[in-house]
Amino acid sequence: MTFRLRGAVSAILLVLALAACSTGGLSGEKDGAFAPGTRPGAEAVDGLTVGHRLMAAGEYELALRAYYRAAGTQGATVDVLSAIGSADLKLGRLNQAEQMLRRAVESDETFVPAWNNLGVVLMDRGKYAEASRVFHTAYALDSGQSDAIRQNLRLALAKMEKPSYAPSQDEQFKLVRRGVGDYLLLTKN
Repeated sequence: MTFRLRGAVSAILLVLALAACSTGGLSGEKDGAFAPGTRPGAEAVDGLTVGHRLMAAGEYELALRAYYRAAGTQGATVDVLSAIGSADLKLGRLNQAEQMLRRAVESDETFVPAWNNLGVVLMDRGKYAEASRVFHTAYALDSGQSDAIRQNLRLALAKMEKPSYAPSQDEQFKLVRRGVGDYLLLTKN
């Protein structure tokens, strides 16, 4: 390496070192050596807020973890229990969702989202009569303001009057191929 090239590299390194030592530094933060948001003593974002954002993004398992962290810091409040139940519902864990939402309703009997989500769980489990009672309660507590609760109530009442067709358990089916891409479904009795 020539003397000029070494001098140019040294000058550039010296300028960068001085820029890093100045009050502005190379980073956007004025105070320091830590990455943004990781400074010791900095306030953490609320676990419920993180969980709600993860639920909106479709990351239900991560949201559930955030809600459990919120339960550890805030306790088992109605918001936390309802959020855990909602995450369990999205994950298809209907038994756990029902347990958490029932605890939320017991904790605060006026919390409309817990009542509505409990009704959704009951609908998914085929308990239409109880779901309609739960939706009635949610609708009354909400003073009829929510279209979603109204639709859930209508669906529960319709399912009570005319449950969907469910084949009996003793019937067995056989799929028979009849050509390329053509199949026939036969029942065995």
